[in-house]
Amino acid sequence: VFPLLCLNLFAQTPAQPFQVEVSGKGKQNVVFIPGFACSGDVWKDTRALYEPTYTCYTFTMAGFAGVPAQGTPSFKNWEAAIANYIQANHIEKPVIIGHSMGGGLALALAADYPDMMSKIVVVDALPCLAALMNPTFQSKENNDCSPIVTQMTSMSNEQFAQMQQMSMKRLVADTAKSSLIVSWSVQSDRTTFGQIYCDFYNTDLRGKLANIKCPSLILLEAPFVSYKASVEAQYKELKTAQLAYANKGLHFIMYDDATWYKEQLTA
Repeated sequence: VFPLLCLNLFAQTPAQPFQVEVSGKGKQNVVFIPGFACSGDVWKDTRALYEPTYTCYTFTMAGFAGVPAQGTPSFKNWEAAIANYIQANHIEKPVIIGHSMGGGLALALAADYPDMMSKIVVVDALPCLAALMNPTFQSKENNDCSPIVTQMTSMSNEQFAQMQQMSMKRLVADTAKSSLIVSWSVQSDRTTFGQIYCDFYNTDLRGKLANIKCPSLILLEAPFVSYKASVEAQYKELKTAQLAYANKGLHFIMYDDATWYKEQLTA
């Protein structure tokens, strides 16, 4: 019994900070990374386009949308864990598609592991979200996220749900999808919610975009046309970028301008 017990203990590996759903079948691989507080189900309609001929790996990050929280989460640790998963599972040259924070992770992966993927698709994300409103923004070392974590965890369930419902009016025009997205938020772990919100807002990827070698499709919500100069300044070092602005809708482009979005991916 003792050797078997030892084998069991030493065979355990650290839990991954995400759940992964593998679907479809094909030689080409696609990795889907959802945005902040979202389930991998945000890619359900997109994934259906590719499952007949592609192998799809759909992530939901730990602490979001009902997936159990894990340790102290961080954007950088999540990036490294996704890279490790791709390498450990021999997922050859995937196309990485990320929305919002997931788009930020796609950019970071392509910059830090430039030979890992064949292409990336970034759905409505910026290399530095904070710099859109504050061009002089500089990320802080050892940024203290405890105030926002405390703010999130001290809210009642009703207050938090109400806050999410108000926020969703600025993020998705499709009201039928709004309640679904809110439900993912309210199922999320509040500590993870506050920590990652703070950490991602402190992330600045602009300085490493020049490392990206693969073709990069950047799909942006329609309102970003009003900030076009600022948006494109953030992407100026990404020499492989193809930027396109949606015709209508808000942040959840896959819902609000679905036909245009699918055409862009297909092309």
